[in-house]
Amino acid sequence: MKVWGVSVSYYTGKLEAYLRYKGIAYDMEHPFAKQKHIREHAGAVQVPIVERPDGRWMSDSTPIIQQLESEYPSRSVMPSDPVVRFIALLIEDYGDEWLWRSAMHYRWSYDHDRELLSRILADEVTTHLRLPRFVRRRMVKKRQHTLFVKRDGVTKDTWDHVEAGFFNAMRGMLSMLENRPYLLGDTPSIADIGMMGPMLRHFGQDPTPAAIMRNDWPAIAEWVARVWNAHRTAGETSLLDTVPDDAAPLLKEIAETHLVQLRENALAYSKDKKQFEMNVQGCAYKNMPVSRYRVYCLERLREEFANLGEDDQRKVKALLPQDEYVLIWDSSVEANSGYDVERAAPFNKGINVLETG
Repeated sequence: MKVWGVSVSYYTGKLEAYLRYKGIAYDMEHPFAKQKHIREHAGAVQVPIVERPDGRWMSDSTPIIQQLESEYPSRSVMPSDPVVRFIALLIEDYGDEWLWRSAMHYRWSYDHDRELLSRILADEVTTHLRLPRFVRRRMVKKRQHTLFVKRDGVTKDTWDHVEAGFFNAMRGMLSMLENRPYLLGDTPSIADIGMMGPMLRHFGQDPTPAAIMRNDWPAIAEWVARVWNAHRTAGETSLLDTVPDDAAPLLKEIAETHLVQLRENALAYSKDKKQFEMNVQGCAYKNMPVSRYRVYCLERLREEFANLGEDDQRKVKALLPQDEYVLIWDSSVEANSGYDVERAAPFNKGINVLETG
């Protein structure tokens, strides 16, 4: 199978971590010289995109992984216990959507990181443009900083809180990793794969956060390498059948951050707004871009919860006592993205998380 992706991409890294662990062979190609061709088959050119040998195309890392799990059941990353599975998917969603802002901030707000990554991306995503390399680098820096930092709520007033998101994520993970090699067992789960999005290609490789991780949180750096090498070291699936108590700090952080963003974004989307405000752990974010895709994320979480039996739903509620989690089982906040109503994902036409998505 062919993966259209970028070597420093958040979600490409997530998918690669999964494919490596499962032993699924793939070839990587950069997509941007073939944008028209890819858009015809996959919708948005938002990496990773998978082109299959049978001619079908898949987009969006989460449904891609769920589809591949059905085709490659060995070494499953999905916990068999329904409650553990729900918590694992919740952690994956947090890794996908909340930590994105912190990851992009470190990459594009710090000079050394910005200079390094603009060189890499200029060589991987803009070579089809007949412009000097220094011009292409300047274009990359301006676009990425404008779209994913300035327009995504990172200001002098939110700067410290954005960076605290990185620290709090590692603190919550460390609580779990002190007791086992992976977040929810002796082998990687979808929770580990989801957290590899930010932790591998951004926090673990970009100069500024990678130095912080190595020096102050070496156990997280070790975990990143462990997941990346799990195809060599981990055996058949060995995941917990109950959610451990040591997950509580991370689940509290998810409630106070990711669930607040999902709620305020969905409220704004239901009122056809283009921007919204949110107060997260006492930090006020203003002029945030509304994301249709993140409404879809909330829909998915609600659907996963609704599919649980009554006893399992009670167990989930007991594990998630924070008021913010009511959003998942109380539909008073409308969540109707209108995306993938045919339930065709990952074979549908994808949309952007931000921009016109």
